[in-house]
Amino acid sequence: MASETQISYVLVHGTNAGGWCWRKVANILRAEGHQVFTPTLTGCGERSHLMSSEINLDTHIADVVNVIKWEQLSSVVLCGHSSGGWVISGVVEKIPELIKSIVYLDAFLPENGQTAFEMQSPQSREAVLVAKEAGEISRPPGSMERYNINPNDREWFESLATAQPIGTSLQPIVLTGAIERVSKKTYIRATAYPHPYFQAYYDSLKNDPSWRLFELECGHIVMADKPEELTGILLEVA
Repeated sequence: MASETQISYVLVHGTNAGGWCWRKVANILRAEGHQVFTPTLTGCGERSHLMSSEINLDTHIADVVNVIKWEQLSSVVLCGHSSGGWVISGVVEKIPELIKSIVYLDAFLPENGQTAFEMQSPQSREAVLVAKEAGEISRPPGSMERYNINPNDREWFESLATAQPIGTSLQPIVLTGAIERVSKKTYIRATAYPHPYFQAYYDSLKNDPSWRLFELECGHIVMADKPEELTGILLEVA
């Protein structure tokens, strides 16, 4: 049973990663006495042996919803990094009453009917198309260099990166506006990673009083580049 001061965090990774990527942040939060869950999405990380043509966005949404349900969590701080923004947007549609605070960490903030494919970089779209034409069900991880990750952690991330199921990119997301019922909404922008969509989201929310905005001067892999600063924000917005 969680104490009154204990916060339940569910941290969702992005493309080619897994729950392992949150290690530094999770360690700090747990040392502060909080519950932290870092689910690895089906087909990724230590669940890469479950790669399947059946995996789509609904699969990854269910991965996270089921952790929250079976762990009997409530008042959750739900954070999604990068493509994890698609997942947490879908999760809040399923269980809005269990989410107290939602955090988009340099992440996609999709609208109803959009697909990740149409918003991916040209290189990522090409990788999806090549995989699809070859009859493959996943695309390989790209270079960490494009994310401007710090040199000390680059080998760690590259050594554990796994292929990404392409079905998650191709399924349109269904959103009805459930996120508006979440009392605390946050967007965190990594300023040393140029990205037109992430910057556009950040800029569009500046005049919305229902959102809190933060900037961190680092590359896209924020949980590796600025774990202490990120943890401080996660504690503040809880």
